[in-house]
Parts: sequence; C-alpha cells; structure tokens
Amino acid sequence: MTTAAFDTTQTSDWMHRFAESVYATEAELTELDQKVGDGDFGTNLAAGVRAAGLLLDRTGGPADSAKELGAVATAFLDEIGGTSGPLFGLLFQALSRAAADSAADPGGGLTTGALAEGTAQGLAAIRRVGDAVPGDKTLVDALTPAAAALRAAEGTPPAAALAAAADGAWQGVRDTAFLTARRGRASYLGDRATGIPDPGAVGVALFFASAAATVHTLAPHLSTG
Repeated sequence: MTTAAFDTTQTSDWMHRFAESVYATEAELTELDQKVGDGDFGTNLAAGVRAAGLLLDRTGGPADSAKELGAVATAFLDEIGGTSGPLFGLLFQALSRAAADSAADPGGGLTTGALAEGTAQGLAAIRRVGDAVPGDKTLVDALTPAAAALRAAEGTPPAAALAAAADGAWQGVRDTAFLTARRGRASYLGDRATGIPDPGAVGVALFFASAAATVHTLAPHLSTG
C-alpha cells in the first residue's frame, strides 16, 4: 500500500465511508435543511450514494480510482433531482477527471496533487453553475477552504492532506452559521437562518472527513461554542 497516492482499494473505502456517514447523519441533515431549505437534503444525499453503490454493483465494482469517482458523479448527476445532486456531481466529476490524468503519469494514482486539482476544478464548476461566492452561506463556504488546504498540502500523502481539507471544511461549515444567506431558500429567511449551518456545506465536510473515518453524528463538528 503506497502512501504517495490512494490506490483503488483506498478510494473505494473512502466512498464506502462517505456513504455510511451520509446514512448515519441523514436525519440530522434533514433536520438542518428543514430549518433553512427544502427539507430534502439528507434524503437526496442518501439517494445519491445509494445510486452510486447500485451503479458500481452493476458494473462489477471499481476498476480504478477515476472510475469509482466517475460512477459517483454519474449517480449524482443523472439520478438526483433538486440543486444539491448536480452540484455534488460536478465535484465528483472533476475529481474523477483529475484522478484519470494523475493515473496516466508514471507512479500516478489519486495523489494529493490530483485531489487539489480536482477539488479546485469542481469548486470552479459549482461557482459557475450556482453563481455563488464565499460568504453566501452555501456549500462553497466549505469547499473553498478544503480546496485551499489540499493545494497547500501538495507533495504530502493524501491521507494527511484530506484530514487538513476536512478541518478546513468543518470550520467553513461552522462559519456559515453566522452568515446571512444570499442564495437558495435560506436567503428568504434573512436573520432567521442565523445560527444554523448550511446543510450543503455539511455534506462537503462529510465527504472529506470520510477519507479517514465514518462520521456517526454531526453535533461535535457543528458546535461553535
């Protein structure tokens, strides 16, 4: 097992832990979204990871990291409605492309450089489609520090880089609690959404945190006290 890049098994384990984290926190995600959104974020995220699992089962499992991430992207882009599914699909699609490019290099694989490039490209695509910027109280507020952490960690093993990305994303999540929403349904609530973290940002943090371990409850990560 190399520490310089995630191999297919490590990437697959990451995606499985992400699915387990989503299932474990689905009720909490739904409760958050009932306060500031449509109330369907937890259900949609769970449907996305479930569809990804079914797609991988039909195709005989992942052949490599790029195809694993590509299957997750396809599931979110093709199977999940609303806003969150396609946005997460764009992130996974960009990560899949970066993983494929990295694998083509000698000694390649899912390196920290590929993770940094894919996350940056995913962030750019999400911002183009959603027209959101940091401070709008959206998933961009978690994805931006995660992308910066990965870029700063290039040259280090992906496990440590993803831990730093998760730390940045969780801080971004907590910061959204104090922001006034300028996008989505939460923007109609004004100050009534103050104190409530953005559910999409939580989903981003779950994804990066799942690289190391399954997240069983959100509460410890959302506390701003």
